[in-house]
Formats: sequence, C-alpha cells, structure tokens
Amino acid sequence: MIGLGRFGCHLASSLTGLDHEVLAIDRNAEQVQRWSARLDRVVQADATEEGALRQLGVADFHRAVVAIGASVEASVLSVLALVELGLPQIWARATSGKHAKILGSVGAHHVIFPEAETGERVAHLIVSRMLDFIEFGDDFAIAKVHAPPTLLGRPLSELAPTERYGVRVVGAKLPGERFRYASDATVLAPGSMLIVEGSIEQVQRFAALS
Repeated sequence: MIGLGRFGCHLASSLTGLDHEVLAIDRNAEQVQRWSARLDRVVQADATEEGALRQLGVADFHRAVVAIGASVEASVLSVLALVELGLPQIWARATSGKHAKILGSVGAHHVIFPEAETGERVAHLIVSRMLDFIEFGDDFAIAKVHAPPTLLGRPLSELAPTERYGVRVVGAKLPGERFRYASDATVLAPGSMLIVEGSIEQVQRFAALS
C-alpha cells in the first residue's frame, strides 16, 4: 500500500481485517507514526524510487495499491517504479480521467475512482428504497432490499420473482435470523430482507415495491 491518506488508511485497515499482510509506505513521518500501531508494517520511504521499494521487499508481493491522491506526479512515478519491479497486479487511485489515462499508459493494471464510485452508490441509495447497492457495470447490480408484501407467506417457487419482476433473489434474511442463500422453498415473513440481482432499473423497480 503506497500512500496513507484517508483512502489508503481505510483500505489498508480493511485488508488487514481480512487477514492479509499489508506493507504500508508513506513519505510523511507523521502518518507513518500514526498508523504504525494499527497495521502490520508501516515504513517511511519515497515510493517513487525503485531502489527504495526493492530494499523493502516490494518485489516479492503479488499486489500493490498506489493510493496517492494529492500528487499526480508521485502517483505516476510510484506506478512506474512498481512496473519496473515486475509486480503482476498494480492497482492505482485516479482523481480525474486524465490521471487515469496516464496511470493506464504507464502500466497500472486496475485504475479506481473511489470518490466517484462512492458518490454514485450513495446517490442510488438516496433516491431509492434500497438498503445497499453495488453496480458492476454493463447495467448489472446487486442490492439489499426489504421484502415486498407480494412475496410474503408463500414459497418463492410459487411467486416466481424472476418472471414477475425480472430480478433473481439470491439471499434472504428472516427476522431474527442470518442471511442465507434463497431457494425455491424459502418462505418470507414480514420484516424479511433480500439480496437481489438484475439490471439497475429492475432492481430499483423491485425495491420500490417494499
């Protein structure tokens, strides 16, 4: 993980929580000190220098994330250094379309726009009755929604939500229980929540039924 700004810190913490070893690198001594007790390894170094990354053993990692947002130059140079080390997966944060093109042209395998992606997700939640929402592109989405009254009290096989609403019910959470995979035999009770998949329009329309 290169860059311990707000995004980098949250991402590093999440990866650590998923039991992945994280080496975090930042040139700011204050940031390094702040996060040294929370992450596996936190090192103060200039990540734009290939030699510094090599000395830290970065070449032995399979994935690297360049989370720098404040400096386009530092972001691009860090990606270049990782490319020179031959890392098989380089993820990089972009702050603009032009920044993204540069990152891609110098060798980043995956370019992410965390602010834009978060804003888009929140916008969907604000204007709909969905409880959570993930868009995968190509007009496909997965959402958490309240179970509509029309699906209560009878097995899903009889209610045929795919034919009626165009969405597939993937998971269901009955009151007081955990989420489980939904099956044809699943019978929903009032207060149930569902995980559904389908086109964005279908998912939004289905959420509006609740």
